[in-house]
Amino acid sequence: MSRCAVLGTALVLLLAGCGGSADGDAAATPSDDPAGPSGTLTVFAAASLTDVFPDLGERLEADHPGLDVQFNFAGSSALATQITQGAPADVFASANGSQMAVVTDAGLAAGEPRVFAANVLQLAVPAGNPAGVTGLADLAREELAVALCAPQVPCGAAAEDVLAAAGVTAAPDTFEEDVRAALTKVELGEVDAALVYRTDVTAAGDAVEGIDVPEAEQAVNDYPVAVLADAPNPEAAAAFVELVRSEEGQQALEDAGFRVP
Repeated sequence: MSRCAVLGTALVLLLAGCGGSADGDAAATPSDDPAGPSGTLTVFAAASLTDVFPDLGERLEADHPGLDVQFNFAGSSALATQITQGAPADVFASANGSQMAVVTDAGLAAGEPRVFAANVLQLAVPAGNPAGVTGLADLAREELAVALCAPQVPCGAAAEDVLAAAGVTAAPDTFEEDVRAALTKVELGEVDAALVYRTDVTAAGDAVEGIDVPEAEQAVNDYPVAVLADAPNPEAAAAFVELVRSEEGQQALEDAGFRVP
């Protein structure tokens, strides 16, 4: 064999070896594309979901390590206003249908909202019930300090319905921007009673006591959730809504005191 033939053969073998190595490296390198949703997911949720949604967010993050779930908790009316004014969000979970309708009527929801939970009002009083509150009629007592949610907030709208059903004209000393603000007034002993959700009484633990209100069954709030039409992260938004409506999510809501469909 000539010297040129030997060199040519060696060159072919060298190039083949390099090519095989490159192909092997490419096959061994994991894809840069993450599996499933990643990035930031922004959820606008009713204040009464403060104690359950963060746990669900952490579960979703655990399943998708590249995902960061952020929450904006407030009164549903405030959240609906923020969304219609262009606030960037992926998911909206409202404490009633009327505030969700503000968003859907503006064409800002992707598809039909789905009801994932329900809640009912309960009287909350400080531990020990120092004012001796026994029912809704006590909210008309002038000497008591009473907190209600503002009428435009779902818990406030429900409170109006419940009081009307009971024939009680309450004498509130303060109208709060969301249910958690009303609950805080009770926890701090700043009011003698407030109408809040049963779930909030549960979340407060020993700091407050709950008194059932039979008329509350006439004003049960359904909670709808929707992926938003302009969601910056629609894949993650869909995954979160799926988790909320899954058996796991429904159990977490039920454990927190919500009713589930």
